[in-house]
Amino acid sequence: MKHFLVDIQYTAPIAKIDEILPHHRAFLQTGYERGYLLCSGPKNPRTGGVVIARAESEDELRSFFEQDPYNQSQAAQYFFIEFNPVKYQPFLEKWIAGQE
Repeated sequence: MKHFLVDIQYTAPIAKIDEILPHHRAFLQTGYERGYLLCSGPKNPRTGGVVIARAESEDELRSFFEQDPYNQSQAAQYFFIEFNPVKYQPFLEKWIAGQE
């Protein structure tokens, strides 16, 4: 299992982002249900968002985010940063290992 920080950067005005936001959050929920996502939220200041995710490959995760309403509306860019979580809270052990 590979782990990623997904840096989402808005390319559209906040008014358009706010319009798409409920659909984006519903999309993210599918990622939580599939076990891809650990946590997500907007940046402060609100220029985009951050997602901590896992997948078998970067291509698999990219394919998932291609379905994001932000992407489909050309309202955001995505940057995938792979990392190796060598230190983490004990309660995350199974998620990091891909067992949950």
